Amino acid sequence: VQLQAFGGGLVHPGGSLRLSCAASGSIFMITSMGWYRQAPGKERELVATISSSGRTDYADSVKGRFTTSRDNAKNTVYLQMDSLKPEDTAVYYCNAKGVHTEGGAYVVDTYWGQGTEVTVSS
Repeated sequence: VQLQAFGGGLVHPGGSLRLSCAASGSIFMITSMGWYRQAPGKERELVATISSSGRTDYADSVKGRFTTSRDNAKNTVYLQMDSLKPEDTAVYYCNAKGVHTEGGAYVVDTYWGQGTEVTVSS
């Protein structure tokens, strides 16, 4: 299973960006999907998650500014980021938990995308 993220870039403080991430491959089922980020010199941290039923959870630092959504038919997750701040600068990684098929067996696993860089600067 591969996750490919798109949408990062350079934006001014107060601006917006929309990230997307699509899962592909031998997917049997995707349960939760989400976003993590890692700023320079810091550990990777959770940004937002969304379950297959649409239940969302956010880090306190992004509540009210970021919105995650998903298209289950396309195995795609989105992150709408508004009112961006310089402290949101990081590499953003998409994440998914699910089941894929491998050699006729079902395998439960966690998948990571390659990361997309978001820079918030004036």
